[in-house]
Amino acid sequence: MGIFDIFKKKKPSLKSDIVRAYEWISTALKSSGYNADFSIESLREIDRFFDEHTENGQAKVGGLLAESLGMRLFALGSYVGEVLRRQYGGEWKTDDNDPKGEINIAVNLGNGTVVWPVQRVMKRFENGSEDGIYVYGIACK
Repeated sequence: MGIFDIFKKKKPSLKSDIVRAYEWISTALKSSGYNADFSIESLREIDRFFDEHTENGQAKVGGLLAESLGMRLFALGSYVGEVLRRQYGGEWKTDDNDPKGEINIAVNLGNGTVVWPVQRVMKRFENGSEDGIYVYGIACK
């Protein structure tokens, strides 16, 4: 390692981004009155969050998704994936070279099921309750 190598910043990995995102969104949700304790039941709170802050596939004006939508959907997806990983076992699968890596993060669950939580959160945002998060979580069991 050369003397100037200590000044080079390494790009954060998707796995570290996921951890920062689910920790941040859990705290943010709790401060807004949602139970974000990483339980399966907390996925009902994610559905409630979407019900309260979206309408017809759009963020409500002045709602908590009105700003930084992409970052917040990634964080919500990271939270959903971490809930499933903690409840059912498994591991995060990421590809730091994938240009759409944030959307394509997956969790390989202990039972062999593979889930793409950010994609599911995006569907919940766009399609409403027909793509519910709690039902998704229960179906992974």
